[in-house]
Amino acid sequence: MSRSIMSPAKYIQGRGEIRRLSRYCGEAGGTRAYVIADAFVVSNYENNIISGFLENDFPYQLHPFTGECSQREVQAIADTMREIGSDIIVGIGGGKTLDVAKAVGYYAGLPLIVVPTVASTDAPCSAISVLYTDDGRMDRYLQLRTNPNLVVVDTELVAKAPVRLLVAGMGDALSTFYEARACRRAAEAQKKDTSAIAAYALAQACRDTLLSYGLQAKLDAENGVLSEAVENIIEANIYLSGIGFESGGLAAAHAIHNAMTGLEETRPILHGEKVAFGTLVQLVLEKAETAEIQEAIAFCQRVGLPTTLKQLHLDRADMGRLRLLAEGSCAETEPMHNMPFQVKPEGVLEALLEADRLGTVITD
Repeated sequence: MSRSIMSPAKYIQGRGEIRRLSRYCGEAGGTRAYVIADAFVVSNYENNIISGFLENDFPYQLHPFTGECSQREVQAIADTMREIGSDIIVGIGGGKTLDVAKAVGYYAGLPLIVVPTVASTDAPCSAISVLYTDDGRMDRYLQLRTNPNLVVVDTELVAKAPVRLLVAGMGDALSTFYEARACRRAAEAQKKDTSAIAAYALAQACRDTLLSYGLQAKLDAENGVLSEAVENIIEANIYLSGIGFESGGLAAAHAIHNAMTGLEETRPILHGEKVAFGTLVQLVLEKAETAEIQEAIAFCQRVGLPTTLKQLHLDRADMGRLRLLAEGSCAETEPMHNMPFQVKPEGVLEALLEADRLGTVITD
């Protein structure tokens, strides 16, 4: 069996880093940057973005992104970028904007700098772009050749984002260790390749950081304080979870999330919020120790992540919709098959209801 770990070539986190992007572009070998930035970020932080490029006389093209992360949108941006001769891509913003930048980098074969302005998912460090249909439904995972050349996190910007996004990132990160553990158990049982010790340790560190600093980080962020706790959670949400999930693997928690994207009523629920509940369902499926399940539920309740179907806009009495969710999570393409035992829709349905029952109890 072989072991592996995947990561960006470099990760930088700190205050004011967005003003140093031109320097990082030059260090990566670029001479003309194509900057794909979330339209909201451009409207609020354009001066921060372009100041470094102007001061260092570094050519750039700023593209405010307003569309969907679809194959059509990616191809259109890639075509435009080739026409103007850019040789390095910078993606600035949230998950879909970064996914677009990564996908454009993949098709153009150019170096990529990723600059997340929210800590709502662990996607920035990964060699994956999630593509959606033009109407917002999940289409497929685009497996990239490499991870980003550089991930730059300006914590001043991230800390100013809505607190709900930081909390959603905790929900996404919460799944990292449990899914990595499930994948590791499956690999060991089947004598297949597994993650390196370092990757598994990062996944464990991600969980431990969340449990230790999550609540304090939420409180500090609500009060506009960029504290050590907030810095720690930003690193856990973006880097520890990013390396942990990509090298450790995905399992039931993300399979359940993916199936939820097909249910219209869950559309207002953020990625990490869905994954958090999916984590509880996975622990129930695994018949995890009661204390471990209660610990995860208590964490979610403290920071404000969903622990019930109602919070996901689902009705436990609507068995038809829940069966669709259970069946979707077990589709052939879903990571449910990375679990260390066979999972059938009937088992997922039972686990959904049991997780909901447990999640209705206030654990604190």
